[in-house]
Amino acid sequence: MNTEILAAFFQTHDYLVDHVQSPVHRVLMDEIDWSHRLIGIKGSRGVGKTTFLLQYAKERFGHDRRCLYVNLNSFYFTQHSLVDFAAHFVQQGGRTLLLDQMFKYDHWAVDLRACYDRYPMLHIVFSASPVMRLIDGNEHIGNIVRSYNLRGFSFREYLNLQSGSSFEMFTLDELLRNHEQLSRHVCNQTKPLWYFQDYLEHGYYPFFLEHRNFMETLLKTMNMMIEVDILLIKQIDLKYLSKIRTLLHIMMNQTPGGLNVSQLSQTIDVSRATVMNYIKCLQDARMLNLLYPQGNVYPKKPSRVYMHNTNLMYALQTCQPDTLSVMETFLYNALHARHKVNVGGKGMDFMIDGRDHFHACTPDTLARTTFRTYNAVSDIEQGEKHNIPIWLFGFLY
Repeated sequence: MNTEILAAFFQTHDYLVDHVQSPVHRVLMDEIDWSHRLIGIKGSRGVGKTTFLLQYAKERFGHDRRCLYVNLNSFYFTQHSLVDFAAHFVQQGGRTLLLDQMFKYDHWAVDLRACYDRYPMLHIVFSASPVMRLIDGNEHIGNIVRSYNLRGFSFREYLNLQSGSSFEMFTLDELLRNHEQLSRHVCNQTKPLWYFQDYLEHGYYPFFLEHRNFMETLLKTMNMMIEVDILLIKQIDLKYLSKIRTLLHIMMNQTPGGLNVSQLSQTIDVSRATVMNYIKCLQDARMLNLLYPQGNVYPKKPSRVYMHNTNLMYALQTCQPDTLSVMETFLYNALHARHKVNVGGKGMDFMIDGRDHFHACTPDTLARTTFRTYNAVSDIEQGEKHNIPIWLFGFLY
């Protein structure tokens, strides 16, 4: 590798770092232990992994030549190995490689392990598709990598951006103990309900900030999730693309709801086991969420299936999603960020961490609450006792 090649990569790095725009400081930036030598940033397509890597480079290094952002989409890596590239980078004084689009590189786990073993002075941070196995089942890097998940914008992040606020996140325990005080604090500075519906429709994916048609971009992103994150990375034959697309369309019409595997099997003309495999793939790609009773996991059939976030529900433009379904989906997504979500007790939608139970509802459909049961209520700014404004759960990350 000659010095001119490395200089060309630095030229691209400098341009991207100078032009990156991240109006929201992502909480994950402060939660990662950056001293670790191999870090994987997983996240669904469209949540801002590239921006996250470039923002880290900008904040921590600027134009310091010890750090380099590299997109493995470059054709250079079709004929040159990552190990050799890393060797030259280290020889020139490099210490931190930020590797994007890792799934585009063959034998990525093998070469990451080789870099880790050969260059102890090198730190590598790479972006990964949510379907890639970094720890469980990865014999090469499973015992050395630290894996983190970058999510789409929380309602808190969206509200801060749109209203010019700087609200901090809080824990679930803080919310349950002090929700009246917390909601009052927010409402004294802004009107969260003015922004909440817009967030539900187009606030989860950061590309809403771009001057493009959001729904058109979301539909393209969803198709890329299927074609790349599922078919390509999972190595599923292209001839099954239409079946997975049909399955997702059915799910978009029926979620939240139970799963009739036999009917789905007949509709898309595949076996019951294949239906469950496709459902799991859609979950791994962050398109669906599966809700199980406590103690049950895949490959058992889930009790209910949800879209991963509410923006996906509005992508089906032939009908407006039901309000309660949207509230349930939002609540699942908000709680799932940091907690274990299972089927709730009688009259409740979700049980969290085997302890607290929650019901997503409107002011007209409140459930009776007892010890450790709560209503997450739509269309209210402030609650009382065990009735909590549902938008407040959007402050959990």
